[in-house]
Amino acid sequence: MKTLLVTGGLGFIGSNLIELLLKNNCKVINIDKVSYSSNFYNTKDFKDNKNYKFIKCDINNQSKVSKILNKYKPVCVFNLAAETHVDRSIDNAKHFISSNITGVFSLLQVCKNYTKKNKKFKFVHISTDEVYGDKIKGKSKENDSYKPSSPYAASKASSDHLVYSYIRTFDFPGIITNCSNNYGPKQHPEKLIPKIIYNIFNNRNLPIYGRGINEREWIYVKDHCEALFKIYKQGSIGNFYNIGSGNILKNKLLVLKLVKLAKSKINIGKNVKIKFVKDRPGHDTRYSLDSSKIMNSLKWKPKTNINKGLNETFEWYQNNYKYFAKLNKKDILKRLGINK
Repeated sequence: MKTLLVTGGLGFIGSNLIELLLKNNCKVINIDKVSYSSNFYNTKDFKDNKNYKFIKCDINNQSKVSKILNKYKPVCVFNLAAETHVDRSIDNAKHFISSNITGVFSLLQVCKNYTKKNKKFKFVHISTDEVYGDKIKGKSKENDSYKPSSPYAASKASSDHLVYSYIRTFDFPGIITNCSNNYGPKQHPEKLIPKIIYNIFNNRNLPIYGRGINEREWIYVKDHCEALFKIYKQGSIGNFYNIGSGNILKNKLLVLKLVKLAKSKINIGKNVKIKFVKDRPGHDTRYSLDSSKIMNSLKWKPKTNINKGLNETFEWYQNNYKYFAKLNKKDILKRLGINK
């Protein structure tokens, strides 16, 4: 049984990935510094699994990470530890620099040393389509230039460059993935879909930036996690892989889908109406990924269409309302990312 390490495993994608890894008979070490977006509710279903272990640890702590690697000897690190909310990066980019750039540097340094002892080691770095910036027409390919628009996207672009520099300079066994917008169970309600679901449950207005015409490519989190597992097993060292679904929707249409879905399941309040709010500064108009590389070379493809995925997501939050109680209400409701 192989041991794998996931950073940021109390978060949205990380906890879903751990669930998949455990189902595939892996031992998993989860290190997470326990920030505002971390939630132990996300790991409650497997916290007592004998093949799972949680360790509180910041990836900037090189000494502690080194001890963890040398003790548990993982064959792969999935790096999901990151600050991810664009609006927060507009308000204050400091934490994004610390986690997404300095933290990745620290992790790379430790893992580089660890590779001398474990020649079969792999490092899978999880990034975002936002590094490519606006894609008004067509699709972003792995060799496209980076044009990040927000401090968040710039910090992720920087981390990608750092990882690739270690691959080139130090023959580091890294792989970089760039994924489209994830949605699904366990996502913090600072993000659009869970925020809309939370507001529907609580009879609140449904805020949409600008005129709601910004387009995003949406992938169900479990499909993303299956792609990451396949990349770990079959991906080529030094490669970039785009991971997308082809499901591209304007924000307004997405919210209307959620409202229609909610009406089929619950009685919604009179305040549940779309409210257009002041747009986010530097808001990219459209993202779209060319995922043909992973589909052709690794034979991966997404399984979940948008309607099924939204239904499963809505039902998870409906059945797990206690999830919201574990979060600071201010982090759910306060508007961030407005230029002052």
